[in-house]
Amino acid sequence: MNVSSCGGAPGPAGEPLPDAPQGSARGAGPGLASRAGVAVASSETLTAAHSRALSRSLPRAVFTSDLFSTGNDRDNRAAVRAVGKDQLDLVGLALHGPRNAVDKVLKGARMHS
Repeated sequence: MNVSSCGGAPGPAGEPLPDAPQGSARGAGPGLASRAGVAVASSETLTAAHSRALSRSLPRAVFTSDLFSTGNDRDNRAAVRAVGKDQLDLVGLALHGPRNAVDKVLKGARMHS
């Protein structure tokens, strides 16, 4: 999992992506507008971290392999919406929240060196 950093206002930026159950008010933003750490993890650890982030309602952005074949935000959202949260082919996850909450969600990941 890779999480990049950028400057600006703290918190998530952009419209939510539909990575939560249909009809849910939860969703993932397309990026973060504040500093972030970078961690690496296996696909299994990334999927578990996503589930923990959903259960804790942490602001997040998901990056699936399908997003790299689309050319615009509308198609990105459709690619995420087309599959259930348990079938997302996650290649990255960005999180925002208190450090202790994010650390618990990222259990099993290691900081990128």
